[in-house]
Amino acid sequence: MTRALRIAHVGPVATTIPAARNGSVELVTALLTDALVARGHDVTLFATGKTVTSAKLHAIFEAGYWEEPHTLWPWELCELMNLAAACERAQDFDVLHYQGAYYPMSIAFSRLVPIPMVHTLHHQPNPGQVAMWRRYPDTHYVALSQYQASVLTGFPKVTTIPHGLDVENFPFGKSPEDYLVFLGRFTPGKGVLEAIEVAKRTGTRLVMAASADQYYERHIAPHVDGTLIQYAGELDFQGKTRLLCGAKALLYPVQQGEPFGLVLAESMACGTPVAALNKGAVPEIVAQGVGGFVFADLDELVQGLPAVYALDRARVREHAVAHYDVRTMARAYEALYLSCLDHG
Repeated sequence: MTRALRIAHVGPVATTIPAARNGSVELVTALLTDALVARGHDVTLFATGKTVTSAKLHAIFEAGYWEEPHTLWPWELCELMNLAAACERAQDFDVLHYQGAYYPMSIAFSRLVPIPMVHTLHHQPNPGQVAMWRRYPDTHYVALSQYQASVLTGFPKVTTIPHGLDVENFPFGKSPEDYLVFLGRFTPGKGVLEAIEVAKRTGTRLVMAASADQYYERHIAPHVDGTLIQYAGELDFQGKTRLLCGAKALLYPVQQGEPFGLVLAESMACGTPVAALNKGAVPEIVAQGVGGFVFADLDELVQGLPAVYALDRARVREHAVAHYDVRTMARAYEALYLSCLDHG
């Protein structure tokens, strides 16, 4: 650290930070906040009152709108009020950092506050959204991958900073069992039906873990037989890492491009290699032949699974430690904040 900064870190207010079970934006917000505090910065986190953080906490809602949907709605207004609370105190900080779970609504405030604002993008924007954001071309955007950054053409202030994890807190799965794992929301884009197809074609047990939704009930549940295709429900951190550690590989047959894929880093942190399709940021995250293998299509993935299983799991974990540690992420954001202050 070159100098201590006063940082306003605005997280989403859907639930606690970190979320009780799954929530990648909440998790990354919590990890980055605590890492910046550990580096000596004065951080105030704008989040729900039930949030647990080493930073100072500013909360206008005790619980999140996922927890109290009847009294805290519409959700956009809740997020705007939380953001506004940080903007109203802008004179107390050197920089304001917004973690937009859905879209960077914070850019509309960037010309109204006297301090630099940084906006992390957590979704892959479509052309219409990018066109709208061009109204604020001097905004400091953070992309999670080069894939995501590539659509932000003509924006002069885009910095790529991958997500980080507390990798030391992830156990190492040295001796896997005979099953594959799928972790992620049950949506067509995540490729869960393709993961089931891989399991059936190879005769390898598949364990799926995520929150059940309508898509699960209609399209996934009929395949669950409790033997070859198993459903483990939504897991907490210990349950998730235990499942990852025991798996031969993580299946990630994603069907649409995404800006990151936190579960990829989580799997590799456990030493579990990844078998994925070549979509979005996947090839950036999974180094070919190191953290796993990235395949062109499902046939190639099925044929390539033995090579995935044969990877050195210690080297898989080393890749995650080297590239996706929260301290690396915190240093990158610190450098960005200082650049914003020193150069505008």
